[in-house]
Amino acid sequence: MRRRMIAAAAVTAAVLVLIVCVQMAHARFRQPNSEYQQRRSKLAAGVDGPVVIFGYTGHEDASEVAIFFQEESFYYLTGHSEPGAALILLPKAPNAKPMDGPSEILYLPAHDPRKERWEGPQLGPEDPGVLEKTGFADVRRFDKMEGDLQKLSATYSNVFTLVAPKNEEGYPHLGNWNAWLHRAAPSAKLRDISREIFTMRQVKSAGELALLQKAVDLSVDAHLDAMKRMRPGLLEYQVAARMKEIHEFGGCAREAYSPIVGAGLNSTVLHYARLDDEIQDGDVVVIDVAGEYGGYAADITRTLPANGKFTARQREIYEIVLGAQNAAIDAVKPGVRMYGEGRNLQEIAQKYIDTHGKDKNGKSLLPYYIHGVSHHLGLDVHDPGERDRKLEPGMVITVEPGIYIPDEKIGVRIEDDVLVTEDGHQVLTARLPRSVDQVEKVMAEGRTAPRASAAGGN
Repeated sequence: MRRRMIAAAAVTAAVLVLIVCVQMAHARFRQPNSEYQQRRSKLAAGVDGPVVIFGYTGHEDASEVAIFFQEESFYYLTGHSEPGAALILLPKAPNAKPMDGPSEILYLPAHDPRKERWEGPQLGPEDPGVLEKTGFADVRRFDKMEGDLQKLSATYSNVFTLVAPKNEEGYPHLGNWNAWLHRAAPSAKLRDISREIFTMRQVKSAGELALLQKAVDLSVDAHLDAMKRMRPGLLEYQVAARMKEIHEFGGCAREAYSPIVGAGLNSTVLHYARLDDEIQDGDVVVIDVAGEYGGYAADITRTLPANGKFTARQREIYEIVLGAQNAAIDAVKPGVRMYGEGRNLQEIAQKYIDTHGKDKNGKSLLPYYIHGVSHHLGLDVHDPGERDRKLEPGMVITVEPGIYIPDEKIGVRIEDDVLVTEDGHQVLTARLPRSVDQVEKVMAEGRTAPRASAAGGN
């Protein structure tokens, strides 16, 4: 009997852990309803026709182990994290035709008891308190949407939505719903609203910045642990696995992107994904790993000497990359561009690399810098929008120059996350060491401190 009781308790505990993990796995922490309402109002004020945005259905990934994550722009406008929803915003532009009735409608699927038996309860359109929970004045069943659109198309000639690109990769979410809109409102012309939404998404609210900082802090914790644990003999995937463990125990729902841990020649491969090589004495190891917290992504890279000490050549390349990064970070402020006309961050990083150091043939190192210096961060690790837009307060960008020399098996990238402030910038990742001496000091401390096995412990 005692063994049965212990076994039952263990099963119960395991189920509870699983439930918590599942709940965390799709967690996005909502802002107040008023913030989503303000975003919708701002978007509707710039168009002369209805805005129609569809959330993901849950069929985008058919894998048995797939976890649902909402389409980012739909989430940005609604804060709704469940599948099968859509929204219509009526225009508020001065030239828009007036319409009676609600200015915004959220459409939710009706309850499906059989599906909910397997996947858990979902918010329904007739549930008590649905208006207060969603922040919408009108919530309707999804099957009412087509009739509503047909009525609207009699008044408006344009419908604004996220238009599918010519070659949509993966599951054709946008293409499918564009086709549905053509059938539901055949007389209306589909207009792309993505640029307006992406422009809004690039400037973060205080609530968004708090979630970004949490993602950054947990990612910094993982990088510090990697610095202390780095040894020749580890496999690349072991480093990533430990970092993912730290992210998830800290509350990250998932990785911000597929982890990159590349040693030796692999350090020169930008999006190296295999992670199956053994780290050798004398290697440099590029670690580009970060978590996503509350839906918001960090993006951090450090380059470490496997044995704790950079060689003279590795140090030379590292300090050139660091110098280029410092020069670009110092230039971050409102009005500066990442790319494009005038003095920009990419040009600053390129000029520094071009004027410092040489390859083994005595030529410039600039050809070994093969990517851009910055991108926006947010609900996507590469938050969309125009990259040559002037920086504004509230934007969060990466600064990440790199040099990759396959012939020497030396790849170095240093990447930090930077907030644009009213009068300059703030490095959100400042807690993570960047200089050669600082990195080697943390690695040395890790070698002398008592530690548990590589697979776990603190």
